[in-house]
Amino acid sequence: MTDFFESLVRGDVPAVRAVLEGLDEPARRALGDELVAHVRRRRDNWWWGKEATALAVAAVGTLTTATKAASLLGRRSVMLRDADPEPVVAMARRRRLTWLAALAYKLADRLSRSEPWDGWLFLEGLLLAEKAPPPTGDAFVAGWAHAMWDPFRGRQHVPLVDRLRADPFLDVLLPRLFEVDGVGHDLTPGYGADRHLVPETLAALAAEGRLDRMALLDGIIGRLLRGDRPAALRPFLALHDLLAPTADEVTERAAAYLRLLADAPGPVATTAQRALREVGDAVELAALAEAARTVLTRPEKALVRAQLSWLDRLARQRPDGAAEIAAVLAVGGDHPAADLRDRAVALAERHGHRPVRSVAVTMAGDELPPPVPAADAPPPITEVDELVEEVSALLGRRWPAPAVERVLDGLVRLRTTDRGRLEGALLPVLRREQVGAYDHMWAVFNLSVQLHGVLLAAAAPAEAATRRDQWVGILTESRPRTLRPFRGRPTVEAARRPALTQVYCARLAEIGQRLDGRDDPGLLAAPTSATGAVDPIALYERLAALGGRPVWRWDLTQALLRLPAGVDEALAARAAALGTPAGAELAGWLRGDALPAPVQDVVTVGRREPMGNYDFRYDRLPGRRTVVATSPPEGVADPLGLLTVPAHQVGRGHGGWADLWPALLPGHRGLVAAHLLREVAQAAQEDVRGAATFLPVLAECTGAGGPALDLALAYGLCARHEVDRVAAVDALLMLAAAGDLDAPAMGAQLGALAADGQVTLTRAATPLRDAAAAGARLSTWRLLAGALPALLAAPTPPRGTPDLLTLAAETATATGVRIEVQGLADVVARGGGSRLVTEARRLATALT
Repeated sequence: MTDFFESLVRGDVPAVRAVLEGLDEPARRALGDELVAHVRRRRDNWWWGKEATALAVAAVGTLTTATKAASLLGRRSVMLRDADPEPVVAMARRRRLTWLAALAYKLADRLSRSEPWDGWLFLEGLLLAEKAPPPTGDAFVAGWAHAMWDPFRGRQHVPLVDRLRADPFLDVLLPRLFEVDGVGHDLTPGYGADRHLVPETLAALAAEGRLDRMALLDGIIGRLLRGDRPAALRPFLALHDLLAPTADEVTERAAAYLRLLADAPGPVATTAQRALREVGDAVELAALAEAARTVLTRPEKALVRAQLSWLDRLARQRPDGAAEIAAVLAVGGDHPAADLRDRAVALAERHGHRPVRSVAVTMAGDELPPPVPAADAPPPITEVDELVEEVSALLGRRWPAPAVERVLDGLVRLRTTDRGRLEGALLPVLRREQVGAYDHMWAVFNLSVQLHGVLLAAAAPAEAATRRDQWVGILTESRPRTLRPFRGRPTVEAARRPALTQVYCARLAEIGQRLDGRDDPGLLAAPTSATGAVDPIALYERLAALGGRPVWRWDLTQALLRLPAGVDEALAARAAALGTPAGAELAGWLRGDALPAPVQDVVTVGRREPMGNYDFRYDRLPGRRTVVATSPPEGVADPLGLLTVPAHQVGRGHGGWADLWPALLPGHRGLVAAHLLREVAQAAQEDVRGAATFLPVLAECTGAGGPALDLALAYGLCARHEVDRVAAVDALLMLAAAGDLDAPAMGAQLGALAADGQVTLTRAATPLRDAAAAGARLSTWRLLAGALPALLAAPTPPRGTPDLLTLAAETATATGVRIEVQGLADVVARGGGSRLVTEARRLATALT
C-alpha cells in the first residue's frame, strides 16, 4: 500500500481511484483503518486542493460510515475549499453508498462560522448530487450567502439573478438569511464586485414574482429589530430601499418602524424615520411622540435635526396637537449639541411651550470618588485541577499578565510537587488545542514559542528533553545583559530585540530548567498586586524563606523591576542582614540603585518606504505619527533596552503582547506608555480594534507619566472603536481621581495631533463629554483649554472643533473656573454665523 499513500500525498486522484477499484470490501475496510492512522501520524499534516480531493475519495472509498468519514475529513488540517466533489460522488456511486448526504450534513455541522466558505462548495456538490435538502445551520447559511456573489462559483459567467432563480436551495435558505446573526457580512463582496449585487438580485426576483415581496419586507424588518453590527445591516437596508415600501406597507408596520426609529443604530433609525415621514398622518400622534422623546436624546445630530423639522411641520399641520408636540420638542433642550439644544428650545417656544427657567449652579473642581487601590493579585494556584482549568480557559485567547504569572508560578510549584498528576491532566488539554503544533522551533526569541514550550515541558518529560539545549542557548546569550549595575559597567551591544521579549524569553527558559527540581516554592516575581507590582516586604520575606537556596537570576531581575519606586532604608538594612547575594541586591535597589527614569523626547516620524511594487499595506499607513523616544540618562547602561525606545518610522518596529508591558514595569507609567505608543496610535490611525484596552491597567500603575502617557491618552480618545475610547476615558478618570492627570499637557498633545491631521477629532467629543458627566468637569475643562489653542490656530480648524468649544463652554460654566484660551478672541472677531464662530462666542460669553 506504499504506492497508495504516495499517490494520496501527491494528490493523484486517478491513481488513488485505481487502487480502490481493485480491492474487495474487506480489503477496503482494512485500508480505511490504515488511512485514518496515516493521517493522524503524518507530520506535514495539511491537505488542500488535489490532496484534499484524493483524501476525500479515499475516505468515501474505504470507510464504512458517514461518521467515520466526517471525523477524518472534518479535521482542521483538511482544507476542502478547493476540493472537487465529482470524483467523490463517482466513488460513492461505484461503491453504492447511501450515506453521502449524511456525510455532507455532518461536515456542514463542522463548518467554521468565521470562514463558512471553507468547504461550502464541496458540500454543495455532494448535496446536489444526492438531491438532498440543504442543512439550515448558521455556518451553512452564511456559506450560501457568500457563494451568491463568489466569483469562483460563477465561473460560467451566469448572472446572479439567473443562478438564484434556479437555485434549489433558495426557498429553504432564504428565510434564514434574516435570522442568522452576522450574515450580512457574507452578503457583501469584500473586493471588486458591486457591493449591492445581492440586494439588487433579490429585489429583481421579488419584482418578477419569484420571491414573496411581503416575506422579504417582513424578514428585513425582523432582522433590523433584532439588530446586528452596522456593516452586517447594510445589505438589508439596501434591500429595503430597493423594495421601496409603499405607504400602506409602512402603515401596516408602523409600530415596528417606530421601534427602529427610537432604538436602532443610526443608519437604521434614519431609514425608519424617512419611511414614516412619507406616510404623513397615518402614524398615531401619541406613538410618534413617545418615540420622538427618545430620538431627541440620541447623539446622531442629523437624525435629531430631521426629527425636529418633522415635529415642527406636524405642529403646524395639526394645531390640535401642537401643545403635545411642543412638550416633546422641549426634550431636545437637554441635547449635548448646543445648536440642536437651541433649536429645540426655540421650536418648543414657538409652538406654545413655556419652560421653567432654572438657576444655573456653578461648582468648582472635579467630583470624583477617591481612587480605589489596585486589587490584590489572586492567590497562587496550589491544585492541579485549578491549573489545568486556568490553562484551558486561556488557550487561544489574549493572555493578560496576571494570568500568565499565575500559571507560570503554578507550573513551577506543581511540576516539582505533583509531577505525575500534572502530566496526566495537562497533556490532553494541550494536545486537544494543538499547543505548539505550528510553532517554528528556530524562532527562539519568540514569546509564543517559549510559552508553549514551557507548558509542554511541564506536561511531558520528552518535550522538556528536546528543548533544554534551546533554553541553555537563550540563557547563555542573555547572561551579558543582566540588569545591574547601571553605572560603571563595560559597554554592552545595544539590544537587538524588544526588552519585553528579552526578559520574558529568559524567564521562560529559566522556568523550563526549574521544572526538573523538587519542592520549588514558586516565583520571586509572582505579583502581589493586580497591576503586576511586587510588595517590597513580600519580596524580602520570600528571600528570607529561601535561606541558602540559590536564586534564579531572571526571576530576581523581574521581581526587582516590579518594586515600587522610592527608598526604604529600614527594609534595605533588613535585606542586607540576610547575608546573601540576593539580599544585597534587594538592599541596593531599596537604597536608590534602581531603574532610573529615562529622558523623554517628543518627535514626529514619517512612514517607512514601500517594500516593492505590491506593498498593499503601505497606503493604509498614516503619513506621520507623533511618538516619544526615550534614552537612558547620561552614564547609565541599558543592556536590556528597557530605557531605550527608538523613534521607529510608521510601519516599523515591534508589536504584540502589549498586555504584558504594564506588569513588566508597574512603577514606570511613562516608560511603559512610550514602549506602547505604537500600539495605541494604531487604534486611532489604523483603526486597530482593542489596541488601547490596556490603558486602565496602565493608569492603575505608579510612576510619572510625562508626554508619553499624555500622548497615549490622546490617541486613545480618538480611537476608531468604542471599546478603546471607553478604555481611554476610564484611564483618564482614574488618573484624575488620583491627582496624576496633567490635563493641560494632555490637552495640548490632543490639540497638536488633531491640528496636524494625525487623528480624527470628532471621535474625542463623546468620550470627553462622558468624562465630564462622570464628575471630571474641571479636568475636562482644563484639558480642553489646553487643546483649543492649537485647534483654533490651524488654517482650517479640524472637524469636531465646534463640539469641543461647546463642551468647553459647558464645563467652564459648571466649574466657574476662568482659563484664558489663546486664539478664542480672534475667532469671535471674525463674525458671521458659522458654527465655529457661534460656539466660540458661546465659550467667550461663558468666560466673561
